[in-house]
Amino acid sequence: MSKEKAKTEKKDEDVASIFAALKYGPAPEADNVARAWLDDHGRQFGHFIDNKWTIPENRKTYNTICPSTGEILASTVQGEKEDVDLAVSAARRAFESWSKASGHYRARILYSIARHVQKHMRLLSVIESLDNGKPIRESRDSDIPTVIRHLYHHAGWAQLMDMEMANWKPIGVVGAIVPWNFPLMLLTWKICPALAMGNTVVLKPATYTRLSALLFGEICAEAGLPPGVFNVVTGAGSVGSMLATHPDVDKVGFTGSTEVGQLLRRATAGTGKKLSLELGGKSPVIVFESADLDSAVEGVVDAIWFNQGQVCSAGSRLLLQESIYDDFVQRVKSRMSHLRLGHCLDKTIDMGAVVDESQLKSIEELVQSARLEGAQVYQMNAGIPKKGLYYPPTLITGVQTVSRVVVEEIFGPVVVVLPFRTAKEAIELGNNTKFGLAGSVWTENVSLGLEVALSLKAGSIWINCHNLFDAAAGFGGYRQSGYGRDGGKEGLYEYVRPRWEGRPAVHSSPVDFKKFGDTIPSRPTFENVDIAQLLIDGIMLPTIDRTYKMYYGGSQQRPDAPYSRPIVSPSGKVIGHVGEGNRKDIRNAVEAAHKAAPGWGKRASHNRAQIVLYLAENLELRRQEFIGRLILMTGCTEEVAKQEVDLSIQRLFHWGAYADKYGGTVQETTLYGATVKVHDPVGVIAIVCPDDHPLLAFVSLLAPAIVRANCIVIIPSQKHPLLALDLYQVFDTSDLPGGVINIVTGDQDHLTKYLTEHQDVQSVWYFGSAQGSAFVEYTSAENVKRTWVNYGQSRDWTKPDQGQGEEFLYHSIQVKNIWIPMGDIYAN
Repeated sequence: MSKEKAKTEKKDEDVASIFAALKYGPAPEADNVARAWLDDHGRQFGHFIDNKWTIPENRKTYNTICPSTGEILASTVQGEKEDVDLAVSAARRAFESWSKASGHYRARILYSIARHVQKHMRLLSVIESLDNGKPIRESRDSDIPTVIRHLYHHAGWAQLMDMEMANWKPIGVVGAIVPWNFPLMLLTWKICPALAMGNTVVLKPATYTRLSALLFGEICAEAGLPPGVFNVVTGAGSVGSMLATHPDVDKVGFTGSTEVGQLLRRATAGTGKKLSLELGGKSPVIVFESADLDSAVEGVVDAIWFNQGQVCSAGSRLLLQESIYDDFVQRVKSRMSHLRLGHCLDKTIDMGAVVDESQLKSIEELVQSARLEGAQVYQMNAGIPKKGLYYPPTLITGVQTVSRVVVEEIFGPVVVVLPFRTAKEAIELGNNTKFGLAGSVWTENVSLGLEVALSLKAGSIWINCHNLFDAAAGFGGYRQSGYGRDGGKEGLYEYVRPRWEGRPAVHSSPVDFKKFGDTIPSRPTFENVDIAQLLIDGIMLPTIDRTYKMYYGGSQQRPDAPYSRPIVSPSGKVIGHVGEGNRKDIRNAVEAAHKAAPGWGKRASHNRAQIVLYLAENLELRRQEFIGRLILMTGCTEEVAKQEVDLSIQRLFHWGAYADKYGGTVQETTLYGATVKVHDPVGVIAIVCPDDHPLLAFVSLLAPAIVRANCIVIIPSQKHPLLALDLYQVFDTSDLPGGVINIVTGDQDHLTKYLTEHQDVQSVWYFGSAQGSAFVEYTSAENVKRTWVNYGQSRDWTKPDQGQGEEFLYHSIQVKNIWIPMGDIYAN
């Protein structure tokens, strides 16, 4: 055999073996530009403040390490208080001009930043992957395009602010604190709406991943963003706390763990700072027997192994209908055998390294707990690089609903599997979590998919897909997944305040949170008692004593403890007594509200509107009675009393009109399909009313809450509660279902304490003292409930912008976006 023939046959064998094995060869992304950028800075970075590099003296440094290799990429400064002060001062100075600039000017700047990010797209992608460990194709094809999309989208909102957000104005200086899993993408989710609405920003990037934020600062300066509008301060977690509590920061936007979010809520309580939290998740992936199973398997891959499972919306709970359970688990295991782990810059890998050794240990510890509980742990350990922080894709079966790996967020490439029989059981399992960030439903039955999506308590629900994001659709959670939204018009409200409202001037004295609300019930009163009399058959008789009871579950209720509270007129006369509510009364009222909530939420919006208009009709029938009661209780003139009653009737009409006009919209995302924004009710809302305008404020607060399908527990004015209690008969004659409105009277702060501490109250609206506002915000951190407080400052309830503005609707709903892809007819 000739040498030439032998070579040909050898070559043929090599080609045949390649086709037989179909192994991937290495396809590394070039990192020369990224390394040149690092070298340009001597691999040492300071803060980026006022469009300048600031390297303060005598600071500790932190080494940024590539998780794929352990290589030290650069050192960055560990900031201190002086650095935070410097950055916030720069942002405050810049705010004076940036907030006054035209929307068109801000739109041009954001557009320019988008263009410059596109020019440096590959550099950003490589830096992001080196810094974080995620595969380059995820940074290149997902993260950076999403960054660009947000910049363009919010340039549009800057242009339209004067029209679309005419009743709102910028807040001021925003402190943005972002995590390490999507360092650049989540950064833009905060700064784009903030800058578009005229705010300035100080950013604190995550400890592990600082480089892309610093590079982005340079790009913003290159694009023409004025100095001080965007600033970056690096440092440990304590720097984030310094930023959040800085007296000249007006708003804190945070993405991260629920535990840190709770700390921030407590740290900022009572300060007047606006706060939005995008926190942890334990998202369900619900697969029905009617699903396209092959597509659903790929969906599981996207749901849990995207970014190594280090995604707050990761589909870490796989719920399978019993009929397909065994088959589907086997399909997932087979698919796992084809997942490739490797260096972050290898374009052929599916998973990279986890971000840090501490995160790796946390994942290992939770998986080991599953083994100890008797679960079956399946892992694909073949092909894992020996060097770097890698964890294999993991599937856990044989778990219970109370297992740690089912309850706790793992934040790694680990999915747990649970069976279900019926759609109702799937919904119950899906909602059986303290979180509520996202979820997905897999079925070819459209009506089933939509009904399940509407029933899941989470901010984003994907049908036959998972982990889709777009600037036009807000992302955020329910429950302990936080509140506020990133993206969409709904995300703009996190960075504005009503135009009439000034910056809260909070001068709250220290609050003893343990003793707040302590009270001693009233004792008998015999002096200054105003005993009404009637002339009957020529004899003056005292009127029959009326006992004002509480009202919950659709009927009058005596207080749990038989105490009463005297109500005094402006002249000092006792004109009545009301029940002194306590913890058990709050418990009973909340239970009544939750009992009513499912039925009230399923009523047609037209029906809710009719009931609210019926309330207005019946209130007008008793107009003279309420005018007289206002004069007796508050000492106001007849003209003022008439205005308050008439405005209360008008408010009921106003909010009744919104019952069927604020349900949501179709978002214009990049999805080929429909992204439907649904305005869900918040749930059970606790409302504490002010003393001024006791009828008008009461009506103005309850009406928007109930028209948007919430049920409420409401505490009327402490000084003037009789008006609210006189509404019993109005409620009972207006077809209002029992439990929708529940009234508890007594010491407001005492009752506020138990409402705020209640684990099954979803939101608290408090209009009282500065100390009470601080208590509500501080205590709400326990289960991350939403709050709306006035910091002890009054508003003019008679003015439309203050008594019936859009902020009432904002606080009455939570946004859910349902993603429904298409593609059966036209591929896109």
